[in-house]
Amino acid sequence: MVPSQQNIAARGKQFRLVKFFAWASFIVLVIFSFPFSLVISQQAKETLLRSYENSAITVGENLNHQIFQNFVVPVIQNFGSIKLSDEEQYRLMDRVVRNTIHGFNVELVNVYAIGQGVIAYSTDPKLIGRKAQQTEGYLKAIKGERSSGLVSQRSELWGLGIEPIGGDRKLRTYIPLRGSNPYLGSETYVAGVFELTQDLTWEYDSIIKFQYLIFGLSILIMGLIFVALLLVVHKAEGIIEQRAKEQRDLQEQLHQAERLAALGEMVAAVSHEIKNPLGIIRSTAELLAGMPGADDTQRKLSTVITEESTRLNRIVTEFLDFARPQVPRSRECDLREIIEKNLYFLKPELQKKGITVKDNLNGRSLTLLADHELLYRAFLNIFINSIQSIGDGGKIDISVEQLRDQYRIEIQDNGCGISRENLKKIFNPFFTTKEKGSGLGLPIVRKIIEGHQGSITIESEEGGGTKVMVLLPRPA
Repeated sequence: MVPSQQNIAARGKQFRLVKFFAWASFIVLVIFSFPFSLVISQQAKETLLRSYENSAITVGENLNHQIFQNFVVPVIQNFGSIKLSDEEQYRLMDRVVRNTIHGFNVELVNVYAIGQGVIAYSTDPKLIGRKAQQTEGYLKAIKGERSSGLVSQRSELWGLGIEPIGGDRKLRTYIPLRGSNPYLGSETYVAGVFELTQDLTWEYDSIIKFQYLIFGLSILIMGLIFVALLLVVHKAEGIIEQRAKEQRDLQEQLHQAERLAALGEMVAAVSHEIKNPLGIIRSTAELLAGMPGADDTQRKLSTVITEESTRLNRIVTEFLDFARPQVPRSRECDLREIIEKNLYFLKPELQKKGITVKDNLNGRSLTLLADHELLYRAFLNIFINSIQSIGDGGKIDISVEQLRDQYRIEIQDNGCGISRENLKKIFNPFFTTKEKGSGLGLPIVRKIIEGHQGSITIESEEGGGTKVMVLLPRPA
């Protein structure tokens, strides 16, 4: 493998490694984006809980103060003792509580009487008299400690920290109700327990939606980056593959040129040695045929020798043309005239086989700088190949288009076509499928076209006809 091929192969391996890295990175990022979204949402949840807990504590302390000042003291002064079963005391207590929690997101307030262990007051009258549940928060409040806890009707999905949207989410806070001597104003005992319930459903659902949004956006952004990286890698692989193909083509052309150069030297030497004896054989045969004593048999044999010598001379001439291609002597000429001259020369053969020719020349002037004779020979060979491949009653379509800096000539026939296997070999020297042929016609044509800085391509399918496309430069 030559160094350039090694470099191309190394780059190909590098880009395959990049593709593997892209897949691995995408998977790792997806895996880590999940805990990332969980951490962010958990922080938001904790912030929300702290905010509501602080709010509950503030409300509880305010309730403690308002109830003691606006309920306990007046009731003791006016009634001597506290009995919430008394309708007037209950209304006073209810008014004080509701005025205190007004404007705060407090859904329910329960006041527990420690001595009786029941709900002595509640903003929901149905709960009054219900026995207190010995929860951890309630027991801490009896000891004078504050505590909060979430009450949820939903559970995490698969224990992964992902919560579904929907269901209630509430914060329950227990705060001790402290009693004191109204005259001394010092706190001496825990008289009861406040239970405050706050509804966090809407805010909590917003955080969960935000969590889903973060995770979804992370996946989307990483997916877009991943796709972009894959496109870059795919494009790079295509470029490398194209360069590798071009390198292989160039090497094949180089090897072909080296083989043809050696072959050309040999063919030129052999052809030169054959051409002179052929000339002598032909002239001798013509002399024998013209001698006075020659009979019909001798004249017929002489004619055969002359014809075969002429055919061999033509083949040798093709060998020489291939081995030593002529350099184009460019001058201004008309492409339309070259094509029409070919068609005029081949008209008898076209009429004989009933072949119809259509073109779009329409008398246009298609000026170019070229060797008139060489281009004439090139197109003549192309037309002869088309005629030989077409059966009786076929057709040939000729199209000439003027591009920005080129002429594009397309010659399409509906002949027998060329098999895919043979299509790869048609420009190889000495390759032919004809019984009588040197296999040098198309190689010589390509040399002539490329000598004019043009190109020739052939498209064909077996049984589907053949299209020859020639590009020739237009003069500036």
